[in-house]
Amino acid sequence: MTDATTRDNGAATGTGDRSRPRAALPALCATQITSWGIVYYAFPVLNPQITAATGWPTGATTAAFSGGLLVSALAGIHVGRMLDHRGPRTVMTTGSVLGTLAMLIVAFAPNLAVFTAGWLLAGLAMASTFYQPAFAALTRWWAPDHVRALTTVTLAGGLASTIFAPVTAALAAHLSWRTTYAVLAAVLAVVTIPAHALALNSPWPKAHASLEPVQKGADRAARTRPFWMLAAALTLSAFAMYAVVVALVPLLLARGYSTTQAAWVLGIGGAGQTLGRTLYAALARRTQPTTRTTALMALGGATTAALALVAGPYALLVSLSIAAGAVRGNLTLLQATAVTDRWGTTDYGRLSGLLAAPATTATALAPFAGAALALPLGGYPQMFGVLAVLSLLASLLALGATVRSGDGSPRLR
Repeated sequence: MTDATTRDNGAATGTGDRSRPRAALPALCATQITSWGIVYYAFPVLNPQITAATGWPTGATTAAFSGGLLVSALAGIHVGRMLDHRGPRTVMTTGSVLGTLAMLIVAFAPNLAVFTAGWLLAGLAMASTFYQPAFAALTRWWAPDHVRALTTVTLAGGLASTIFAPVTAALAAHLSWRTTYAVLAAVLAVVTIPAHALALNSPWPKAHASLEPVQKGADRAARTRPFWMLAAALTLSAFAMYAVVVALVPLLLARGYSTTQAAWVLGIGGAGQTLGRTLYAALARRTQPTTRTTALMALGGATTAALALVAGPYALLVSLSIAAGAVRGNLTLLQATAVTDRWGTTDYGRLSGLLAAPATTATALAPFAGAALALPLGGYPQMFGVLAVLSLLASLLALGATVRSGDGSPRLR
């Protein structure tokens, strides 16, 4: 990019000498859809076919997938540090290559051990290509107008399941699960590798002056009480929200609804998620970080409690699913902006990786833990009640995540 182009971009966006790569936002929209759609959402579609064809236990194949999520959580901390210093191009391009290789290993795995190894490698790809690195790139390049860019890419990412779940099912109807994964790996390579290599090639700017942290240094900020209170709140909230998503269909089946009816209630929540994300920018302008964090997590608990208590009519359950989805959509962007709102952009990658690690771990464990809780608690409605309490506890913890300025007052955005 030439100096003239950089000046023009800066003048147009109010970012001074900061270059803003024009192709980065559409490229990241495309790669988030493709990466999430293939590396994440294809698995639940294909897993029944995988277990039927191989004889591998469903619990074992699901554990392999969850293992990849755990690797992603741990690797995200180191990936965040690399992003802060080097920018996203090398990290995300390498992640795309690893993702392609991982899907090919999964596709041609001769046994469960190799299948599991493929998913563990996929965890490195997730850490390098999913939302966290994309958020880091957009936050640094687009700040202080990063909320709009983050909203755009998460709106696109929300289409991943809408596009790739039916595409994967259509492929699997005519091909074996192995060939389906091979085809998807080829799509992943064709879309994401060149997009990350070519569109993320602008200079990595310094952190925006208006978003400089109150306390400099990632390690210092990570040792503070507000950081750990926020991490605990996000972890509890993520566990509750994802356990609700996984357990919603069993809850409705237990209440006598058909599989199709239950699937529609779950699916319509995705529309609510998209709706929620379109509203986040306005919410961020009108509220302070602690206020919206507390309120959104409390709303998550309220919608979960409503699902625990309301058995019908069907239209009301659809409405509750939309409301719960809207809260989930806002919580995604809440996590994306949590670091910038409190500590600035200088160490965004490192701090967001530290925040995301326990939350991603909770997300990986939620399907197993949720199902395990249902039986001893007496059923899914009771389990939803416990999850509602966890969300409310998360909202209380979030009250302690206010970062103070030098004079002791809350830091305002």
